[in-house]
Amino acid sequence: MTDTAPVANGAADQSQVAQVAIQKIYVKDASFEAPNAPMIFQDPGQPNIQLNLNQKVQTLGDNVYEVVLTVTLTCKVNDKTAYLAEVQQAGIFGMVGFDPATLHAMLGTFAPNALFPYARQVISGLVLEGGFPPFVLQPVNFDQIYAETMRRRAQEQPAATA
Repeated sequence: MTDTAPVANGAADQSQVAQVAIQKIYVKDASFEAPNAPMIFQDPGQPNIQLNLNQKVQTLGDNVYEVVLTVTLTCKVNDKTAYLAEVQQAGIFGMVGFDPATLHAMLGTFAPNALFPYARQVISGLVLEGGFPPFVLQPVNFDQIYAETMRRRAQEQPAATA
């Protein structure tokens, strides 16, 4: 005979299970500028690419969050801006059953990992449609970025309280 307690209807087990639901993924904003076109197309210099990532989280309701991943790509040739492409790729995520630390980590890693392929596609399309050679954003390790950010915050906190 086993020593297990019966569960009335399984509801107790389900309440303890952490769940994530992607409710919607959408482009919140996108822009492309080629301020030095058409002269920049004739410039023989080597392009210098700068990539900036940013993330913002907003609580929309109980266990519902909007995460906005901003990807900004700036290409310069001989100190002249060839193009600037930016997308704010957003998603609405339902996250329930997580302790606060795990929820913070999920919003900082899982959400941007889910959004990044969509942002990469939009950026690639903007650059190509702007008349420039195709640009493929390489994968980003959001887990590592999150871990590094948490490590830096932990180091800064004791210095701020001292």
